[in-house]
Amino acid sequence: MKILVTGGCGFIGSNFIRMLLAETDVSLINLDKLTYAGNPENIADVVPELEPSGENILHSPDRKYTFVRGDICNRELVADILSDDVDAIINFAAESHVDRSIMSSDEFVATNIRGVTNLLDCAREKNIQRFIQVSTDEVYGTLQPDDPPFRETNRLQPNSPYSASKAAGDLICRSYFRTHCFPVIITRCSNNYGPYQFPEKLIPLMISNALEDSKLPVYGDGMQIRDWIHVGDHCRALWTVLKKGREGEVYNIGGNNEQYNIDIVRLILKELDKPEDLVEFVKDRPGHDRRYAIDSTKMMSELGWKPETAFENGLRDTVSWYIEHHSWSENIKDSSYREYYDKQYKQR
Repeated sequence: MKILVTGGCGFIGSNFIRMLLAETDVSLINLDKLTYAGNPENIADVVPELEPSGENILHSPDRKYTFVRGDICNRELVADILSDDVDAIINFAAESHVDRSIMSSDEFVATNIRGVTNLLDCAREKNIQRFIQVSTDEVYGTLQPDDPPFRETNRLQPNSPYSASKAAGDLICRSYFRTHCFPVIITRCSNNYGPYQFPEKLIPLMISNALEDSKLPVYGDGMQIRDWIHVGDHCRALWTVLKKGREGEVYNIGGNNEQYNIDIVRLILKELDKPEDLVEFVKDRPGHDRRYAIDSTKMMSELGWKPETAFENGLRDTVSWYIEHHSWSENIKDSSYREYYDKQYKQR
């Protein structure tokens, strides 16, 4: 099987690629625009010997892995990639930070809506056998304290420009299945944590700041509730969906692990033996959803998947990873990671 992974240098995409390279014999094409959140260093140790093969293209000597620097909105580029006997697409490419979408939604509309549409059009023209749209639980909106977790049948009620753009992409995918019988499957996952997560997100930001004895900014009262899943469990779920999922379906992927944000912060401080007076409550985000929770019954009963990582163990391992990979975090902070691809391309 040959798979096109879009956004494979981001947090979840890079973990997915690492898993496939370690555990399967599939061939991979990684298409990534390398925006601020795309970091080629995330997979450098598993694909170290890359050679140039045309402009903005690197490949391994055995051609089992190819990296293409480019935009999913580029129709000519995507069509050219799909001409290389690609069997399936899994789309991680997305603008995904809520705060940034509040400041400006242009890039979110471009990538999360127009980019998805372009991928679908090109994939349909090339008769791609399977298309996985990686989405988010945020498209469902917010839950009240006593509401049951989101199921696949819940209405979409997004409350931020980010989640609205993801919901739009999901609906376009659904329309291609209904109108064109195109083999698309949508997954919606809860909050991920784990290695290689960009430090604008809650857990890596809190770890990074605590290690430097800096203040830990917590929105509002910190009582927002999220369902947390280790990125490794999410990646295994996506591989399961790719192999076994039913076309046209939506699958919720959750960790069955609801936590208050402030409790996550306190667990991190405890793990690092840091004082709680580092916590600084700041003005809440506009339209901040109070609670997310995912019901993964369909994934578990229909496809036989379940999350395997206990949260306290996963969080402890994540804290340890950021301590051991201090140079990775430093490269993020001083932006030297942005130069990695250019240096690698020129040196080969």
